Amino acid sequence: MADVKRTKLLAIYLNDHLAGSALGVELCRRLRSSNSGDSELGQPLAELCEEIEADRETLARLMDQLGIRRSVIKPAAAWLAEKLGRFKLNGQLTGYSPLSRLVEIEVLAIGITGKMQMWRALQRTLGSSQSGFDFGDLAERAIRQRDRAEDLHAIAATQALPRR
Repeated sequence: MADVKRTKLLAIYLNDHLAGSALGVELCRRLRSSNSGDSELGQPLAELCEEIEADRETLARLMDQLGIRRSVIKPAAAWLAEKLGRFKLNGQLTGYSPLSRLVEIEVLAIGITGKMQMWRALQRTLGSSQSGFDFGDLAERAIRQRDRAEDLHAIAATQALPRR
């Protein structure tokens, strides 16, 4: 495949991930805000949110360095999708419920897994580092984030679902 075609595919791929990161940041901010008073979830969600926001900025800087134009439409659509995702049945007519928390952490963990896969793909194709971006370290960070999201998911499950 010609390098021009691969460069175009890279631009599409990174813009798709940038859009996904917009959704992830919005979702994480909602989780942080809705759970700030929870003694088990509040602080870990705040820390996770900071890292996810930083990862989005890292991706944006990488795209700038590679000369890849950022799509305006894809992140806006992802932002809207996150807002529309709030209108799901969660066991109560208004407000935030323990089920909301559980499902949102599941979605966040899925997004983090996708981010980890992206960093690994970039490591394989662009090399282990790209002018200040260590893709191996970024992938490892995503694995740690996913592990923390899974721990938070376990806590949220015990808060939302019945026990035997």
